[in-house]
Amino acid sequence: MSEAASYSVRDGVAVITLNNPPVNGLGSVLRPGIMQGIKNADTDAAVKALVIIGSAKAFSGGADIREFNTPKMNVPPSLPEINDAQDQCSKPMIAAIGGFALGGGLELALGCHYRVALPKSQLGLPEVKLGLLPGSGGTQRLPRVVGAAQAVQMMTTGNPVPAEKALGLGLVDEIVQGDLLEGAISFARKLLEQKKGPRRIRDQSVKIDGDPKAFFDKARAEVGKASRGFPAPLEIVACVEAAATKPFDEGRREERERFKFLVESNESMALRHMFFAERQTTKIPDVPEDTPTREIRRAAVIGAGTMGGGIAMNFANAGIPVSLMDVTDEAVRKGFEKIRGNYAATVSKGRLKQEEMDKRIALIKTTTRLEDARDADIVIEAVFERMDVKQDMFRKLDAIAKPGAILATNTSTLDVNAIAAVTKRPQDVIGTHFFSPANVMRLLEVVRGAKTGKDVLATTMKLGKTIKKVPVVSGVCDGFIGNRMVEKYGQQSLFLIDEGCTPQQVDAAAYQWGMAMGPLAMGDMAGLDIGWEIRKRRYLERPNFIYSKVGDRVCELGRYGQKTGKGWYRYELPNRTPIPDPEVEEIINKYRAENNIKTRSISEEEMVERLIYALVNEAAYILEEGIALRASDVDMVYLTGYGFPAWRGGPMFYADTVGLDKVLAAIERFQKGYRGDAWKPAPLLVRLARQGGKFNG
Repeated sequence: MSEAASYSVRDGVAVITLNNPPVNGLGSVLRPGIMQGIKNADTDAAVKALVIIGSAKAFSGGADIREFNTPKMNVPPSLPEINDAQDQCSKPMIAAIGGFALGGGLELALGCHYRVALPKSQLGLPEVKLGLLPGSGGTQRLPRVVGAAQAVQMMTTGNPVPAEKALGLGLVDEIVQGDLLEGAISFARKLLEQKKGPRRIRDQSVKIDGDPKAFFDKARAEVGKASRGFPAPLEIVACVEAAATKPFDEGRREERERFKFLVESNESMALRHMFFAERQTTKIPDVPEDTPTREIRRAAVIGAGTMGGGIAMNFANAGIPVSLMDVTDEAVRKGFEKIRGNYAATVSKGRLKQEEMDKRIALIKTTTRLEDARDADIVIEAVFERMDVKQDMFRKLDAIAKPGAILATNTSTLDVNAIAAVTKRPQDVIGTHFFSPANVMRLLEVVRGAKTGKDVLATTMKLGKTIKKVPVVSGVCDGFIGNRMVEKYGQQSLFLIDEGCTPQQVDAAAYQWGMAMGPLAMGDMAGLDIGWEIRKRRYLERPNFIYSKVGDRVCELGRYGQKTGKGWYRYELPNRTPIPDPEVEEIINKYRAENNIKTRSISEEEMVERLIYALVNEAAYILEEGIALRASDVDMVYLTGYGFPAWRGGPMFYADTVGLDKVLAAIERFQKGYRGDAWKPAPLLVRLARQGGKFNG
């Protein structure tokens, strides 16, 4: 036996205990011990039954995904070989589930003949979230236990079920109250008394309501619609169909082939990259993990608009009392009612209990007195995006906030150092750039000023996790990581319009490629006046600022997007569906004529390349300047804040999959085209392309 799995016998019941912290991952160190234990039990005449158990907190979290696409993945025995040994075992085998049995962990449990679980344990096959399908018989065994409909639902969403529901589905045979091992051994003895032997799932048939062909046609249509761009969900449906229509071994072979196809796919590699990238964002080279952090017991948010209200909700959701402030009673009343409405909508959808809403609402206090921020451990400013306004606010906060309080600005583009400079405590100032709607979007750009204290940075990153955000560190520059890149994306979208595209053609190309929405529709949603204000500032600050002024023409007519009912599109509020508007076509045609722009037909492929490679090239500058710590952080910014398709892994991962030499060649081609002066390949991109390197090492 290996150290990761121990074997013992108690009164004729063999016990294999999994001990591979933290989640009993079924990696190369654990699998041999499980196999040896099964063989020992099967060949020992004194053993009458066998229990496989983890800890009370974790049966097994499944495969060790760090071993995928490495030689360790093939170290024998494989999990399918262990499942074969389970099927061949002549003695009843019980999985004793505590905490969770997920992925390969549940497949190991399904290989057992019976399953018992502690209350509230979670059972599921979440492989789809990594672009995979269960690769060790899960797609064949689960439908034989819970039926085809429930199996498709569980595997294509990846969402686990609690033990109590699993009992009703037949996935669990008994809920154990008290000690898990004692309960499992007691269950084993009951089986022996009743002379019940092995009960192999492979020998059962799949339950389907109605005609199988009609069921799977409907399942494919529904799953295909819900999983745009993700190949794994439809592969799972095909495997369940094989389970229902083919012998077990044939279905299992098909599952294995489809698993191998997915594990080598860019989509799965992208999702695994995303999984690890999210865990990297809090690792800051010069801030040790044991850096002391400040305690955040109370918060204050200045500005009760949509953004401020959303930020306040994050604190209330995490159980942290928060004061929401604005200059007038009317402003705070409106802000508070918006918060109440947001919570009520979540309750009406069944995603929040009324008592939980009441608890969160009670944590939010409204006030018009800035002095009420005096006892807050962190104060977040969410006032108008103008330097003089923000500096004035920070002078006031510097005088009011208690010593040791963190002063944070929610600026999306402005210089955090210039804001910190008006205070006597620049070490306590940091940028916390939330994304709208702040109570929904997962991204939090944490902007580190030149004088920001390491403890302040560590505290803010920890707080980001507490309020369920993905915190990503950015250095100070205009627009930080996300908005600095998106400016280049927007620049190309307008140049495409100059050259002959309609807004709907550009948006359709981006959407079809996988973006949550196109750049023009995104501008309408955010408010076109925001980008216009930034451009007006750019025209003054940068004499060589390159941008099409067609967007300014739209704004000059008061067309600011959804909030005014007109932007690049027309909107019939409250419906937010963009409707193409002849008035916009007229603006564009007039602009082209005035500037003698010759139009041409542009392929969707070129549209996408110009949009996405503009992001990639600017990010390469950002990396070289040290504004972002690593390429995977840039990817996380776009995956969690800008609607970038998860199955493409972020702009830098996508560029790596295309090949940086091809990306560079395309950019050099664009340099020879319309407004080619906007394209200057980043030195880092040029260097890596010539070396055959990648952004994500």
